Amino acid sequence: MSIHKDISGQIKDAMKAKDTVRLTVVRGLVAAFTNELVAKGRKPDGELGDDEALAVIKRAVKQRKDSIEQFEKGGRQDLVHSETAELKILETYVPAQMPAEEIKKVVDAKKQELGITDKSKSGQLMAAVMKDLKGKADGTHVKALVESSLTN
Repeated sequence: MSIHKDISGQIKDAMKAKDTVRLTVVRGLVAAFTNELVAKGRKPDGELGDDEALAVIKRAVKQRKDSIEQFEKGGRQDLVHSETAELKILETYVPAQMPAEEIKKVVDAKKQELGITDKSKSGQLMAAVMKDLKGKADGTHVKALVESSLTN
């Protein structure tokens, strides 16, 4: 079953369980899937592929993380708690990310392979590493590891 169909089917389960947070998250994702279909010029009752659905989910995760950061700065702990609860649910749909040690191994291997020694070529190294780790690692973690490997 595709991610899109699976999440759409979870609306009914969340309603039966009276899980309002999960219901809100799942409904939001289904709406985001529909918006993505329309934005891509497809029919709203169509279905996104798994890669497209994961991109939408990752965007939602990023939005929640940004919101949590802003709410913490504003001292709104009530909103931080609700966003954190939604983030935990969203993260169950995203595949597990690689640990930093494994990302560092890939960064070092690519650095050797491409013969990159100075910081001016960090963009080239970053692009090569992200191509290899697509969907397996968060870009901000990869960027930090690339920068640290070029400063050492």
